[in-house]
Amino acid sequence: MNAFVSLLRDNRNYRNTWIGQVVSEVGDHFNNVAVFSLAVAATRSGLVVSGLMLSRAIPAMLAGPLAGVVLDRFDRKRVMIASDLVRAIVAMGFIVAVKHPDTWLLYLLSALLMLASPFFTSGRASILPSIATSEELHTANSLTQTTQWTTLAVGAFLAGTSVMQFGYRWAFFGNSVSFLISALCISRLFLPGRGFRPPRTALTETEVVRPWHEYAEGLRYMRSVPLILGLAMVNVGWATGGGAAQILFTIFAELVFNRGPAGLGMIWGFAGIGLLCGGALAYTIGQRLSFTNYKRSIAICYVVHGGSYILFSQVRSFSWALAFIALSRAGVGFSSVMNMSQLLRQVPNAFRGRVFATLESITWSVMMISMMLAGIASQSWNPRTIGAIAGALSSTTAVCWGWLHLTGRLPEPAREGVDPNEIEIHGEPAA
Repeated sequence: MNAFVSLLRDNRNYRNTWIGQVVSEVGDHFNNVAVFSLAVAATRSGLVVSGLMLSRAIPAMLAGPLAGVVLDRFDRKRVMIASDLVRAIVAMGFIVAVKHPDTWLLYLLSALLMLASPFFTSGRASILPSIATSEELHTANSLTQTTQWTTLAVGAFLAGTSVMQFGYRWAFFGNSVSFLISALCISRLFLPGRGFRPPRTALTETEVVRPWHEYAEGLRYMRSVPLILGLAMVNVGWATGGGAAQILFTIFAELVFNRGPAGLGMIWGFAGIGLLCGGALAYTIGQRLSFTNYKRSIAICYVVHGGSYILFSQVRSFSWALAFIALSRAGVGFSSVMNMSQLLRQVPNAFRGRVFATLESITWSVMMISMMLAGIASQSWNPRTIGAIAGALSSTTAVCWGWLHLTGRLPEPAREGVDPNEIEIHGEPAA
């Protein structure tokens, strides 16, 4: 905890990034709870939840490659600010959907919101090694991710309660304002020299017109490093069941346990608590694990994650369901912090945007298929059966990862992610 406090006190750039993260992510969860509760209350259908998730997944998947190229070509700070401003406008549009809760409008606004998101989320990951020294990086990564899960827990609890008390409009208005605050915080970031523009050679006319060549270059880099390719496969394995799991949260809260928006907020909230606990454990022991033990821990995490989700889907008690969803997400939280630490230390600055955007795009692509199948299945299958299948699929990640480890296909690469010249300037910029 002292390391977190010191980082926030001494590192001005990280402090501004963190404040923007807290505000915007709490706002995101107000949007999530309000949108899904509004949709299910209006239709009483699990299929509409699948439609909403797909309307978010498809744009995020399609925007990923472009976001990666843009972030590796232009000033990442300006790209992130533009993403926040666009999302603030779109978030305000959801207020219209309260009076006219047509599903097509919810789909459209959700799609536009997620179309702009990869430019910010991948950008934030890309600048982290630039605003933290090599000694601060593990702490900064752990705090960034545990903050994300803390805001999930707090934001979901507050959103569920607030929607019940004050209605949907205030939730959407708060989400819009949160993006404006985030943009203001990002605008205060400063680095000397080239700032947040990544190093690169001059673009040829062909590369300017055909950015696919740059994206393909990023894919070749990812394929050349076995660990990064393995982490991409981890995302695929988790997402086979993870997409269905996202839909089932709403279905279990609204239709299985009959708890309404407050119940949905509690499920998301306990999921956030679990992620936070897993992330805290990863921060505590992560730097002491050898590379071999790191790989073993990832396999264990996904067994715990998938098995606990199966139990969540089968228990009859809402209290036990909350406990098992927390345990399931604790496994995800631990692995997420450990995997991101590896990426931050090993991916060169010039490739960060494309690597992080590609990983996000891959995850959304597989989740999209999982969501679609779960939504269709929810029309005729029991949600508990779908949940058991989703948990089993997520656990296949452990089998694949374990096989890669045991057969020697995941050697430890050289660390290239932190440039010795990327040292944070903690004071105010010179006048």
